[in-house]
Amino acid sequence: MLQSSNLRDRIRTLSKCVCDGARLMVGQGDYAAYAEHVRRTHPDQAPMTEVEFFRNRENARFGVGNTSGFRCC
Repeated sequence: MLQSSNLRDRIRTLSKCVCDGARLMVGQGDYAAYAEHVRRTHPDQAPMTEVEFFRNRENARFGVGNTSGFRCC
């Protein structure tokens, strides 16, 4: 039988995966993962702030500034 703390950890992990997946489906990536990626692979660059990251993902989702003509709605 699973201990209650182990079960809580598994539920917490599952809920994080579900939430992360839902965010990715609507075009909102995980800021913490993005910031860690930038720190690890581009140490010479400062990561966007959380607000800049959110705005960047929103713009990409809805085709703002895209000259190819793509628009979601």
